Amino acid sequence: MTKIRTMEAGDYQEIYGLWTKIKGFAMRSIDDSREGVERFLKRNPSTSVVAEKEGKIVGAILCGHDGRRGCLYHVCVDPKYRNQGIGRAMVVFAMNALKEEGISKVSLIAFTVNDVGNSFWRRIGWTQREDLNYYDFTLNTENIIRFNQ
Repeated sequence: MTKIRTMEAGDYQEIYGLWTKIKGFAMRSIDDSREGVERFLKRNPSTSVVAEKEGKIVGAILCGHDGRRGCLYHVCVDPKYRNQGIGRAMVVFAMNALKEEGISKVSLIAFTVNDVGNSFWRRIGWTQREDLNYYDFTLNTENIIRFNQ
């Protein structure tokens, strides 16, 4: 049986190990460090989620909000545990946590080359926006991106 629960700072090492297994996934050296994730969880203590099966973390979502809109980051399920409803259950958990905090709109970013992820979001009813351009500005050049291929 899969247990879906709120992410804790102590989960970091296992979650980071999971992130390194996921293809089409990018991590930043500072934002996704232990300190960066702990800072995120301190700001958003009840909205991030993990899935546990057979005593290990097999899925995770960093989820937070700015008081107006929620955002899902680093949504992943270990490839060995996919197609079991784990991703969907984690998304529902995170969305319910956001609703508890009065958030009514949620967004996410998926890399265009992430076919598995993009297929998942379409399958569970999320809408790809075509009316927006996404812009990014890096404040810290030491925050290096590592892209898992």
